[in-house]
Amino acid sequence: MSDQPHPTRPLTPATVAVTAGRPPREPDEPLNVPITMASTYVAGGDLEYGRYGNPSWTAFEDVLGGLEGGRCLSFASGMAAVGCVLDLVGQGAKVVLPRHAYLGSVMALADLEARGRLVGELVDIEDTDAVVAACEGAALVWIETPTNPALEVADVETITRAAHAAGAYVVVDNTFATPLLQRPLEHGVDIVLHSATKYLAGHSDLLLGAVVTRDEELHGVLQGRRSLTGSVPGAFETWLALRGLRTLHLRVERAQANAEVLVERLRAHRAVAEVRYPGFGGIVAMVLDNALAADLLCRSTSLWVHATSLGGVESTFERRRRWKTEAATIPEGLVRLSVGIEDVEDLWVDLAAALDAIAALPGGTA
Repeated sequence: MSDQPHPTRPLTPATVAVTAGRPPREPDEPLNVPITMASTYVAGGDLEYGRYGNPSWTAFEDVLGGLEGGRCLSFASGMAAVGCVLDLVGQGAKVVLPRHAYLGSVMALADLEARGRLVGELVDIEDTDAVVAACEGAALVWIETPTNPALEVADVETITRAAHAAGAYVVVDNTFATPLLQRPLEHGVDIVLHSATKYLAGHSDLLLGAVVTRDEELHGVLQGRRSLTGSVPGAFETWLALRGLRTLHLRVERAQANAEVLVERLRAHRAVAEVRYPGFGGIVAMVLDNALAADLLCRSTSLWVHATSLGGVESTFERRRRWKTEAATIPEGLVRLSVGIEDVEDLWVDLAAALDAIAALPGGTA
């Protein structure tokens, strides 16, 4: 968009988040890119029609592309981005996917497999040797790290090398970590995918997806698929998401700091059987004794919100096995926490009161 300053060293991600995707610095130009509400453009330029481009998309894509280190395409939702990436592989091709992953991704692959479109192989992403073996004959290897909701961490470099040796594309769902905590393209990954609904937009008020790649040919293919299928975002949604991106570094820093405090305290609480935390980010999973205890917890707080999404400024949580399609290997009592940016002491008092009440029940459980 604008001509950026030329510093003596590369800009830090925090500065990129604030400065990229701005209009030219000229008198009376707006500081922010205005929302372009248009389906039709005057012929003869680069846009032509609303499915092919929008200045509001471009501004958002400039920022996220700069943060991830590639070229970005925005989509109507995270699932629209998932569908576009799965469309890259041919009829009957093999796709490797983590057993524990975003439920929408797992269900999309299962649907395509049921219709004979693709062949799926689910793997335990932390078992690197097993994932490497599964790469043989694959057309696409899907990595989620940390996984949802088990919070397992993948060996991205090793898996990527094996996948490329087998001739497969590699995609990493970077929704949980964000480009502030990991940049998969630097490890040779072909595509980074985001549900921008979550941390990137950060305010639980829109649906948006995104993919980022350094491969120009792949970018062109994905862009063509987006236009053909009409899985394009709205101008207002991308404008809101860009506004959210401006504070991504502050929100991630605060959420992670809060999560670290809560993890330490949760591990010491007698109502909590297990705490899972990858050591970074704002997502935590804790396991209570059973489903009843977990459900009671989700009904017993005043600050923590029982909700299925994540990555917003507010703290939310839910028992993941309340969804019948969640993996059976996820414990019934697992509660996924999306730690927000509230005062951590307020969050802890609210959570601890609910956990204390559960621990005080006969037998220390619900």
